[in-house]
Amino acid sequence: MTDSGAGGSGDKKDTEPLEPPSPRAPSDGPAPGAESPTREFPAFQGQSPTGTAAPGAPAAAASDIDGVRFDDSPAGGLLSGVRAPAVPDVPSPISARYLFPTEKYRGEWRRHWVHLMPWYIIGTLSTFIMGLASGMLTKWDNANRDTALSVTVIVWLLILGFVGWKILDWYMDRFILTNKRIMLIQGVITRSVAMMPLGRVTDMKYSQTPMGRMLNYGEFIIESAGQDQALRNVPHLPNPNELYLQMCEEMYEPEAVDERMAEPEEDLIPDEEPAVPGKADGT
Repeated sequence: MTDSGAGGSGDKKDTEPLEPPSPRAPSDGPAPGAESPTREFPAFQGQSPTGTAAPGAPAAAASDIDGVRFDDSPAGGLLSGVRAPAVPDVPSPISARYLFPTEKYRGEWRRHWVHLMPWYIIGTLSTFIMGLASGMLTKWDNANRDTALSVTVIVWLLILGFVGWKILDWYMDRFILTNKRIMLIQGVITRSVAMMPLGRVTDMKYSQTPMGRMLNYGEFIIESAGQDQALRNVPHLPNPNELYLQMCEEMYEPEAVDERMAEPEEDLIPDEEPAVPGKADGT
Protein backbone atom coordinates (compact mmCIF):
# COMPACT_ATOMS: atom_id res chain seq x y z
CA MET A 1 0.00 0.00 0.00
CA THR A 2 1.41 3.35 -0.99
CA ASP A 3 0.97 6.62 0.81
CA SER A 4 -0.61 9.47 -1.07
CA GLY A 5 -0.33 13.12 -0.19
CA ALA A 6 -3.27 15.07 0.98
CA GLY A 7 -5.54 15.74 -1.93
CA GLY A 8 -3.27 13.81 -4.29
CA SER A 9 -3.50 10.43 -5.92
CA GLY A 10 -1.14 7.60 -5.37
CA ASP A 11 -0.23 7.30 -9.06
CA LYS A 12 2.97 9.00 -10.16
CA LYS A 13 2.61 11.13 -13.29
CA ASP A 14 5.44 12.47 -15.39
CA THR A 15 4.87 16.19 -16.02
CA GLU A 16 6.98 18.67 -17.98
CA PRO A 17 8.04 21.92 -16.32
CA LEU A 18 6.02 24.92 -17.41
CA GLU A 19 7.87 27.64 -19.31
CA PRO A 20 7.13 31.30 -18.53
CA PRO A 21 5.11 33.00 -21.23
CA SER A 22 7.16 34.92 -23.75
CA PRO A 23 6.74 38.70 -23.54
CA ARG A 24 4.43 40.12 -26.11
CA ALA A 25 6.23 42.12 -28.76
CA PRO A 26 5.26 45.79 -28.70
CA SER A 27 3.18 46.94 -31.62
CA ASP A 28 3.39 50.41 -33.10
CA GLY A 29 -0.08 50.31 -34.52
CA PRO A 30 -3.34 50.14 -32.56
CA ALA A 31 -5.22 46.93 -32.04
CA PRO A 32 -7.59 45.88 -34.81
CA GLY A 33 -10.91 47.64 -34.49
CA ALA A 34 -9.60 50.19 -31.95
CA GLU A 35 -8.75 53.81 -32.56
CA SER A 36 -5.48 55.32 -31.47
CA PRO A 37 -6.07 57.59 -28.47
CA THR A 38 -3.29 59.99 -29.39
CA ARG A 39 -1.50 61.11 -32.52
CA GLU A 40 2.21 60.34 -32.61
CA PHE A 41 4.88 62.15 -34.52
CA PRO A 42 6.64 59.95 -37.11
CA ALA A 43 10.10 60.88 -35.87
CA PHE A 44 9.30 59.27 -32.50
CA GLN A 45 7.60 56.06 -33.57
CA GLY A 46 10.53 53.88 -32.58
CA GLN A 47 12.90 55.24 -35.20
CA SER A 48 15.72 57.72 -35.10
CA PRO A 49 16.09 60.52 -37.69
CA THR A 50 18.64 58.37 -39.54
CA GLY A 51 16.15 55.52 -40.04
CA THR A 52 17.74 53.12 -37.55
CA ALA A 53 15.78 51.54 -34.77
CA ALA A 54 15.89 53.47 -31.54
CA PRO A 55 14.25 51.42 -28.80
CA GLY A 56 13.29 53.37 -25.76
CA ALA A 57 12.58 56.58 -27.70
CA PRO A 58 9.36 58.01 -26.25
CA ALA A 59 6.47 58.83 -28.51
CA ALA A 60 5.41 62.48 -28.26
CA ALA A 61 1.65 62.77 -28.22
CA ALA A 62 0.10 65.84 -29.79
CA SER A 63 -2.30 66.10 -26.86
CA ASP A 64 0.68 66.59 -24.52
CA ILE A 65 1.90 69.76 -26.23
CA ASP A 66 -1.38 71.29 -27.35
CA GLY A 67 -1.63 74.78 -25.90
CA VAL A 68 2.04 74.92 -24.86
CA ARG A 69 3.51 76.56 -27.92
CA PHE A 70 2.70 80.16 -28.79
CA ASP A 71 -0.09 80.29 -31.32
CA ASP A 72 0.92 82.77 -34.01
CA SER A 73 -1.92 81.89 -36.36
CA PRO A 74 -4.34 84.65 -37.39
CA ALA A 75 -6.97 83.12 -35.10
CA GLY A 76 -4.74 83.28 -32.02
CA GLY A 77 -4.59 86.27 -29.73
CA LEU A 78 -4.94 87.53 -26.19
CA LEU A 79 -8.44 86.07 -26.01
CA SER A 80 -10.03 83.08 -27.72
CA GLY A 81 -11.41 84.03 -31.09
CA VAL A 82 -9.60 87.38 -31.17
CA ARG A 83 -6.99 88.24 -33.75
CA ALA A 84 -3.83 89.70 -32.23
CA PRO A 85 -2.61 92.96 -33.69
CA ALA A 86 0.33 92.81 -36.05
CA VAL A 87 3.18 94.45 -34.15
CA PRO A 88 6.62 94.90 -35.76
CA ASP A 89 9.64 93.67 -33.83
CA VAL A 90 11.63 96.87 -34.31
CA PRO A 91 10.47 100.48 -34.64
CA SER A 92 10.27 102.04 -38.06
CA PRO A 93 12.64 104.88 -39.00
CA ILE A 94 9.74 107.30 -38.58
CA SER A 95 9.29 106.49 -34.88
CA ALA A 96 12.80 105.32 -33.93
CA ARG A 97 14.15 108.87 -33.77
CA TYR A 98 11.73 109.71 -30.93
CA LEU A 99 12.68 106.78 -28.65
CA PHE A 100 15.49 106.95 -26.11
CA PRO A 101 17.87 103.97 -25.61
CA THR A 102 16.49 102.71 -22.29
CA GLU A 103 12.91 102.71 -23.55
CA LYS A 104 11.35 99.38 -24.49
CA TYR A 105 9.44 99.48 -27.74
CA ARG A 106 6.05 97.71 -27.73
CA GLY A 107 4.53 98.59 -31.08
CA GLU A 108 3.27 101.25 -33.46
CA TRP A 109 0.11 101.57 -35.49
CA ARG A 110 -1.26 103.72 -38.30
CA ARG A 111 -4.83 104.88 -38.30
CA HIS A 112 -7.46 102.74 -39.95
CA TRP A 113 -8.00 103.26 -43.68
CA VAL A 114 -11.46 104.64 -42.94
CA HIS A 115 -9.62 107.79 -41.78
CA LEU A 116 -9.08 108.56 -45.49
CA MET A 117 -12.66 107.88 -46.58
CA PRO A 118 -13.67 111.60 -46.90
CA TRP A 119 -10.67 112.28 -49.13
CA TYR A 120 -11.41 109.23 -51.26
CA ILE A 121 -14.92 110.56 -51.76
CA ILE A 122 -13.65 114.05 -52.63
CA GLY A 123 -11.19 112.64 -55.17
CA THR A 124 -13.86 110.47 -56.79
CA LEU A 125 -16.44 113.27 -56.98
CA SER A 126 -13.91 115.75 -58.38
CA THR A 127 -12.96 113.28 -61.10
CA PHE A 128 -16.59 112.72 -62.00
CA ILE A 129 -17.36 116.46 -62.06
CA MET A 130 -14.23 117.23 -64.11
CA GLY A 131 -15.18 114.64 -66.71
CA LEU A 132 -18.73 115.99 -66.93
CA ALA A 133 -17.55 119.61 -67.18
CA SER A 134 -14.90 118.75 -69.79
CA GLY A 135 -17.52 117.02 -71.93
CA MET A 136 -19.79 120.04 -71.77
CA LEU A 137 -16.95 122.50 -72.50
CA THR A 138 -15.84 120.63 -75.60
CA LYS A 139 -19.32 121.22 -77.06
CA TRP A 140 -19.34 124.89 -76.06
CA ASP A 141 -18.86 127.09 -79.12
CA ASN A 142 -17.04 130.05 -77.58
CA ALA A 143 -13.64 131.71 -77.83
CA ASN A 144 -12.96 131.12 -74.12
CA ARG A 145 -13.60 127.38 -74.34
CA ASP A 146 -9.94 126.37 -74.20
CA THR A 147 -9.28 128.65 -71.24
CA ALA A 148 -12.24 127.26 -69.29
CA LEU A 149 -11.17 123.71 -70.10
CA SER A 150 -7.61 124.41 -68.89
CA VAL A 151 -8.89 125.94 -65.63
CA THR A 152 -11.10 122.90 -65.04
CA VAL A 153 -8.19 120.50 -65.48
CA ILE A 154 -5.91 122.59 -63.23
CA VAL A 155 -8.50 122.67 -60.44
CA TRP A 156 -8.96 118.91 -60.75
CA LEU A 157 -5.19 118.34 -60.52
CA LEU A 158 -4.97 120.58 -57.45
CA ILE A 159 -7.72 118.59 -55.74
CA LEU A 160 -6.01 115.30 -56.55
CA GLY A 161 -2.71 116.70 -55.27
CA PHE A 162 -4.36 117.69 -51.99
CA VAL A 163 -5.89 114.21 -51.66
CA GLY A 164 -2.46 112.68 -52.29
CA TRP A 165 -1.00 114.92 -49.58
CA LYS A 166 -3.60 113.66 -47.11
CA ILE A 167 -2.72 110.07 -47.97
CA LEU A 168 0.98 110.80 -47.36
CA ASP A 169 0.11 112.48 -44.07
CA TRP A 170 -1.88 109.38 -43.05
CA TYR A 171 1.09 107.18 -43.89
CA MET A 172 3.50 109.25 -41.77
CA ASP A 173 1.23 109.32 -38.70
CA ARG A 174 2.11 106.83 -35.97
CA PHE A 175 0.57 105.82 -32.65
CA ILE A 176 3.44 104.40 -30.55
CA LEU A 177 3.36 102.38 -27.33
CA THR A 178 6.41 101.80 -25.11
CA ASN A 179 6.87 100.59 -21.56
CA LYS A 180 6.94 104.21 -20.32
CA ARG A 181 4.64 106.30 -22.51
CA ILE A 182 2.31 106.57 -25.46
CA MET A 183 3.00 108.93 -28.36
CA LEU A 184 1.15 110.28 -31.37
CA ILE A 185 3.30 111.53 -34.27
CA GLN A 186 1.62 113.63 -36.96
CA GLY A 187 2.64 115.76 -39.92
CA VAL A 188 4.87 115.51 -42.97
CA ILE A 189 6.77 118.80 -43.10
CA THR A 190 5.64 120.26 -39.79
CA ARG A 191 5.86 117.43 -37.25
CA SER A 192 3.77 117.26 -34.11
CA VAL A 193 4.71 114.79 -31.35
CA ALA A 194 2.21 114.37 -28.50
CA MET A 195 3.26 112.25 -25.51
CA MET A 196 1.67 111.01 -22.27
CA PRO A 197 3.44 108.92 -19.61
CA LEU A 198 1.69 105.69 -18.72
CA GLY A 199 2.07 106.50 -15.02
CA ARG A 200 -0.12 109.57 -15.40
CA VAL A 201 -2.99 107.85 -17.16
CA THR A 202 -5.95 107.88 -14.77
CA ASP A 203 -8.66 106.63 -17.13
CA MET A 204 -8.78 105.16 -20.60
CA LYS A 205 -11.62 103.92 -22.75
CA TYR A 206 -12.43 103.33 -26.37
CA SER A 207 -15.70 103.61 -28.25
CA GLN A 208 -16.89 101.99 -31.45
CA THR A 209 -19.71 103.03 -33.72
CA PRO A 210 -21.69 100.37 -35.63
CA MET A 211 -19.44 101.06 -38.62
CA GLY A 212 -16.39 100.80 -36.38
CA ARG A 213 -17.50 97.38 -35.13
CA MET A 214 -17.94 96.15 -38.67
CA LEU A 215 -14.58 97.49 -39.91
CA ASN A 216 -12.69 96.93 -36.61
CA TYR A 217 -11.62 100.44 -35.60
CA GLY A 218 -12.38 102.71 -32.65
CA GLU A 219 -11.66 105.99 -30.90
CA PHE A 220 -9.49 106.06 -27.78
CA ILE A 221 -10.16 108.61 -25.02
CA ILE A 222 -7.29 108.92 -22.54
CA GLU A 223 -7.54 110.91 -19.31
CA SER A 224 -4.57 112.03 -17.23
CA ALA A 225 -3.98 113.81 -13.93
CA GLY A 226 -2.95 117.08 -15.58
CA GLN A 227 -5.28 119.80 -16.83
CA ASP A 228 -3.64 120.40 -20.20
CA GLN A 229 -3.54 117.12 -22.08
CA ALA A 230 -1.44 116.88 -25.22
CA LEU A 231 -2.89 113.49 -26.09
CA ARG A 232 -6.55 112.82 -25.32
CA ASN A 233 -8.69 111.79 -28.31
CA VAL A 234 -7.18 109.44 -30.87
CA PRO A 235 -9.77 108.39 -33.47
CA HIS A 236 -9.68 105.61 -36.04
CA LEU A 237 -7.20 103.26 -34.37
CA PRO A 238 -7.27 99.68 -35.72
CA ASN A 239 -7.92 96.59 -33.58
CA PRO A 240 -9.14 98.63 -30.59
CA ASN A 241 -9.93 95.67 -28.33
CA GLU A 242 -6.48 94.09 -28.67
CA LEU A 243 -4.75 97.47 -28.37
CA TYR A 244 -6.77 98.30 -25.25
CA LEU A 245 -5.77 95.01 -23.58
CA GLN A 246 -2.13 95.52 -24.51
CA MET A 247 -2.07 99.04 -23.07
CA CYS A 248 -3.80 97.92 -19.85
CA GLU A 249 -1.33 95.08 -19.42
CA GLU A 250 1.55 97.49 -19.95
CA MET A 251 0.18 99.84 -17.27
CA TYR A 252 -0.76 97.27 -14.61
CA GLU A 253 1.46 94.22 -15.29
CA PRO A 254 4.74 95.51 -16.79
CA GLU A 255 6.77 92.74 -15.14
CA ALA A 256 4.67 90.07 -16.80
CA VAL A 257 5.15 91.72 -20.20
CA ASP A 258 8.94 91.86 -19.75
CA GLU A 259 9.06 88.24 -18.62
CA ARG A 260 6.98 87.03 -21.53
CA MET A 261 9.00 88.94 -24.11
CA ALA A 262 12.35 87.87 -22.62
CA GLU A 263 11.46 84.18 -22.35
CA PRO A 264 12.57 82.30 -25.48
CA GLU A 265 10.28 79.75 -26.99
CA GLU A 266 11.47 76.27 -26.00
CA ASP A 267 11.56 73.54 -28.56
CA LEU A 268 9.61 70.66 -27.08
CA ILE A 269 10.76 68.17 -29.76
CA PRO A 270 14.56 67.80 -30.01
CA ASP A 271 16.15 67.82 -33.43
CA GLU A 272 18.24 64.69 -32.76
CA GLU A 273 17.75 61.55 -30.75
CA PRO A 274 20.05 61.14 -27.73
CA ALA A 275 22.62 58.43 -28.30
CA VAL A 276 21.84 55.19 -26.42
CA PRO A 277 24.99 53.44 -25.04
CA GLY A 278 25.54 50.07 -26.68
CA LYS A 279 22.87 50.65 -29.32
CA ALA A 280 24.86 52.63 -31.84
CA ASP A 281 26.13 49.49 -33.59
CA GLY A 282 22.69 47.83 -33.58
CA THR A 283 23.61 45.27 -30.88
